[in-house]
Amino acid sequence: MDVKKMMVIGCGQMGAGIAQVCATGGSEVLMYDVDENAQKKGRDGILKSVAKMVEKGKMSQDDGKAIESSLKLIKSYDEAKGVDLVIEAAVENVAIKQKIFKELDSIMPENVILASCTSALPITEIMNQTKHTHRTIGTHFHNPPILMRLVEVAKGRRTSDQTVVETIKYLTSVGKLPVPCMDYPGFVTSRVGIAMVNEGIRCLEQGIGIAEDIDRACKAGFNWPMGPLALADLIGLDTCLYVLEDLNNKLGPSFLPPPLLRQLVQAGDLGVKTGRGFFDYTKK
Repeated sequence: MDVKKMMVIGCGQMGAGIAQVCATGGSEVLMYDVDENAQKKGRDGILKSVAKMVEKGKMSQDDGKAIESSLKLIKSYDEAKGVDLVIEAAVENVAIKQKIFKELDSIMPENVILASCTSALPITEIMNQTKHTHRTIGTHFHNPPILMRLVEVAKGRRTSDQTVVETIKYLTSVGKLPVPCMDYPGFVTSRVGIAMVNEGIRCLEQGIGIAEDIDRACKAGFNWPMGPLALADLIGLDTCLYVLEDLNNKLGPSFLPPPLLRQLVQAGDLGVKTGRGFFDYTKK
């Protein structure tokens, strides 16, 4: 399958990043979000990123203009006729994702692949409201998508082998490293990564060290590019909490969210996207 045209649902940090990846790879990209402001912000963010790459000589002006012209904001799924692939990057909530895919399944031709960029939720659970489950799949991009090569490809219980092959083929064509994984809560990277984040938060909560020192120790000791608390801020503390709650329910108390994380989410301090989380980003 040659993906000439595709749609991204959800234009936040992850959705916009996926749109940029696909547009850079040569696909026409339709961007949809229930929030028109989020749509515009997502597209503007892509154009700003592309402009910086052109300025630094990492991309030609012609390529930059081609990406800009390939991005289109749409107001409904009805405007997405002729797409070969849909990647959903909405909020990490099962009910919301199920609603999206139930609607998509009823209007999209059967040959269109429906993918979810969930970081931890089982694809079989997300897609259980659809009738054509053979064309559904998980594509867990990593943040920021334009820089991170890995995409975990999760095959649901009824996902066809052909859907897996076509998805991997497309992801490879846009410069990603697709890695198949079992459809299991957390997949590989979220299960390991969120455990690391959880322990980092517990270290802070228990007074073992201040945020800066906890991250500095992990970066130096494990040769990580980023500490667990900075990673949590980048992911979004609300997303971290949701993932931990889900894994706690499905895998056990080792994923129980720390009270400190709940407090920060309740206060609206969600990390980079709000300017404050475990670290203060308003001064940068």
